[in-house]
Amino acid sequence: MSRLRTRILLAVAIIQSILFLAHGFVYETWITFRAVPDPPGMTRLQVATILLSVSFVAASLLSFRYSSWPVRLFYSIAAVWLGFFNFFFIAACMCWVTYAGARLLSLRPEQPLIAGAMFGLALLAGLYGILNARWIRVRRITVKLPHLPQAWRGRVAALLSDVHLGSINGPGFIKRIVATLRPLRPDIVFIAGDLYDGTKVDPCAAVAPWKEFSPPLGSYFVTGNHEEFTDPAKYLNAVSAAGMRVLNNEKALVDGLQIVGVRDGALANADRLRSILKSLDLERGQASILLAHTPSRLRIAEEAGISLQLSGHTHRGQMFPFTWLTGRIFGEFTYGLRRFGELVVYTSSGAGTWGPPMRVGTQPELVLIRFD
Repeated sequence: MSRLRTRILLAVAIIQSILFLAHGFVYETWITFRAVPDPPGMTRLQVATILLSVSFVAASLLSFRYSSWPVRLFYSIAAVWLGFFNFFFIAACMCWVTYAGARLLSLRPEQPLIAGAMFGLALLAGLYGILNARWIRVRRITVKLPHLPQAWRGRVAALLSDVHLGSINGPGFIKRIVATLRPLRPDIVFIAGDLYDGTKVDPCAAVAPWKEFSPPLGSYFVTGNHEEFTDPAKYLNAVSAAGMRVLNNEKALVDGLQIVGVRDGALANADRLRSILKSLDLERGQASILLAHTPSRLRIAEEAGISLQLSGHTHRGQMFPFTWLTGRIFGEFTYGLRRFGELVVYTSSGAGTWGPPMRVGTQPELVLIRFD
């Protein structure tokens, strides 16, 4: 057995164990607070809890091998459940916290009432998350770059990231994005990775609606971590056929503006990224844009003389409480327009979702960047 396969199996085992234990905690909280009897033997609720606890891992494994409609349906149901379960787990924790707090205050709280309120709020959070995730906002920002060619002043670029075409988001989703972008008339489009989810999909069919959209200065694409789960060649061929230019550790010169794109894997090693940027012979007297899926290695980009880095990957956490966790990992560069020394950085929250098709505490977005 290869070392990679061993690591995958270990990761699956750990994730599944966590999900199983978490489902058990929610189940025990529910029957305790609702005073539901737990008779000997297996009940329907117990069977449902066990099946739901393994549903997302099973659906994910299947979706990496198959793309039939039953698999896509199974994955969609499992992903939606995982999103709701996230809030049910929080609700279960809050049940115990609320009960303990009430007892400290010498109150006699009604446990069924606590459970009803907490789990009811969790249900509403999940429903809101589904609706919120389908409403893609357009965010407009303005950036000033030193040595920006005169031809670029007043031009507008669109930034798109983390679409995650796969079992949930299909050609219809990218068609909606194209329909949103077309009337905005950006001069150029940058796609900062994770256009695909990495699951089994017809990559050409998934991105086919992009052929109907041709910005004047073209579309430029770099891979994200999800395209690099396996050999990304099939994705690169598909996006090229759809009219996007792939920047595979390359530089393009567009009306005097240097546009650099690096594969997400290149960001894993500082020396590797430094070597790539050095090999591209960037002109420090000209403005430059770096497309890099993950907002990391910012010091190296700044040292190379990059003017603006455009990234995605974080989803801004996508939904609570992962919004907090992502903020701890990426700090102020989790989302939005920031500065790292002389380097300007914009990290997008992305247009799509991974796993649960929900967003709570974040918004999906397309970004319009006006160069001043």
